[in-house]
Amino acid sequence: MALAAALALGGTQAFAQTATEAELARKLDQLAAELAAVKAQLAQIQAQRNAAAADAPKPATTAAAPAAAPVAAAAAAAPVEPATVLTSYGELNYNRPNKASQNAQADVRRFVLGYQHRFDKKTKVVTELEVEHAVASAEDPGEVEVEQAYVEHEFQPGLAVRAGLFLIPSGLLNENHEPTAFYGVERNFVETAIIPSTWREGGVQLVANLDNGLTVQGGLSTSFDLTKWDATSTEGTESPLGAIHQEMALAKARDLAVFGAVNWRGIPGLLLGGSLFTGGATHGQAAASARVTLWDAHVRWNPGRWDLAAVYARGSISNTAALNTPLVGSATLIPKSFDGWYAQAAYRLWSSGDYVLSPFARLERFNTARSFAELGPGLTPSALPTEQVVTLGANFQLTPGIVVKADVQRFRENSDNNRLNLGLGWSF
Repeated sequence: MALAAALALGGTQAFAQTATEAELARKLDQLAAELAAVKAQLAQIQAQRNAAAADAPKPATTAAAPAAAPVAAAAAAAPVEPATVLTSYGELNYNRPNKASQNAQADVRRFVLGYQHRFDKKTKVVTELEVEHAVASAEDPGEVEVEQAYVEHEFQPGLAVRAGLFLIPSGLLNENHEPTAFYGVERNFVETAIIPSTWREGGVQLVANLDNGLTVQGGLSTSFDLTKWDATSTEGTESPLGAIHQEMALAKARDLAVFGAVNWRGIPGLLLGGSLFTGGATHGQAAASARVTLWDAHVRWNPGRWDLAAVYARGSISNTAALNTPLVGSATLIPKSFDGWYAQAAYRLWSSGDYVLSPFARLERFNTARSFAELGPGLTPSALPTEQVVTLGANFQLTPGIVVKADVQRFRENSDNNRLNLGLGWSF
């Protein structure tokens, strides 16, 4: 029974999205322990049968034959890997500003349902449908969106192609954004304001997993749309690329982008990586052409009970002087560059069974308008101040796949944003 359960769990995990590397390591260790126990039991059974065969008056060869029965029975009892697997994650958050408690709010931040269907051993489809803020209609703040919809085909072990709508491999969070995969109630600012989350494009990409622990991804995709920039809104100040992403909703596709990412996991517990995305963003519909470029470098290390991470990301938009000239006098012009970084440390302080308590601290600095292109005396906007945010809190794992979170955040530039956050999340 233990072997059957282990095999079933392994089959399911092949489809399900992962939470954190620490969770994966723990589950693999647990599976290894169960398999070792099963092997020991089988060895004991075989030894008992051999001993019985030695005492019996018939030839040993006749008595030894049933020794394989437990293995055959276990193999027969193992369930067939399901062709279709349901996936889901969700976040329910509560935010309470310190200086304006009347603005406290509770929100179903997002609810996602997905499925993965395997047509054969080499081909599968992956989809996710997301609802944000609980209710979506013309009068309500919610949104309904397709987060992923792609087909993956494996040419050979370790080499696959994906085509459709997929997440861009950038930073630590974008491809692993389930609430069980990150610390804190809200996603960090660097990987939302600088790297838009969740950032997805339509296109095709190759994914290669090499024997030396290296994962290489690269491809061709849709890009951003600078003609969507609203100079009268503050949306571009909150996230320059978030304001112009297309999400493959009737996406303009005259200008395409190329992207690539490299991640190395050659040492247990260590992840080193980086990514680059660059593509045209005016699609022949603006007074001048422009290119959006974003790159990042990231590291995550799990020595013992520690979980340490750091990310630096920098973006730029070319030829913004020509694009901003008609917008002079508006509230929000297009920045020339923007960047940010964070460093984070979490510690597995206490665990009992499935319960795990992990306090964490995060320091991040980011600027959504690091510089503007020169427009002439008195016309060029000043760079925005760099915001610094300190987040202190804890994640409490109730059981694998369910997490309760709490944290406090302090903002240096805009202390009105200081707040208490509470959250509940799940992923399977």
